[in-house]
Amino acid sequence: MGSCCHDKGCALDALRERQGRMLRIVLAINVMLFLVELSAGIRASSTSLMADSLDSLGDALVYAFSLYVLFRSERWRAGAALLKGLIMLGFGLAIAVALMGRALAPVMPAAEMMGGFGVFALACNLTCLILLTKHRSDDINMESVWLCSRNDIIANGGVIVAAAGVAATDSMWPDFAVGAVIAVIFLRSAFHVVSQAMRELRRLELSAAAK
Repeated sequence: MGSCCHDKGCALDALRERQGRMLRIVLAINVMLFLVELSAGIRASSTSLMADSLDSLGDALVYAFSLYVLFRSERWRAGAALLKGLIMLGFGLAIAVALMGRALAPVMPAAEMMGGFGVFALACNLTCLILLTKHRSDDINMESVWLCSRNDIIANGGVIVAAAGVAATDSMWPDFAVGAVIAVIFLRSAFHVVSQAMRELRRLELSAAAK
């Protein structure tokens, strides 16, 4: 029995080590994407590209939190998931405020720059999603990480569509619309992650009380 428990403990430690290596890779990718996309979004006057850069920053924070709680208890991991959900909520609201400002002071974005950086970000985030998919079902912490990466793919695709729309219509509104969609994705994902984390925290409290 002792050997069995030891083997399970070793297997769990090995799993956490694999998760840690993968999280460090996707963390580095998202920090780089945030810096590149934010700079490009400001230069291109693109709301959707700047929103996508905030998405990358949010993901970098998510991956950093996930690394911090990797070897900690289930309660720590559920708490980290709750914090991630609140960060998503904050970014969603920040994008909504930026959109209101853009509606009051319209600026024509640079479609070619939007499209080029959108394709670059999509390639990077597809790499992250592939790395994360095999760990998606490990626990609530890794599931919330995977969900963030999936949202990235949607947001990147939206930026590319917005760039095509801006080029075709010679208007800022396709960029505005995609920025709004990204904000909604942030908010919906935030509510999903927060509610799931709250359920997990309640379950752990009930389990502890029953012991």
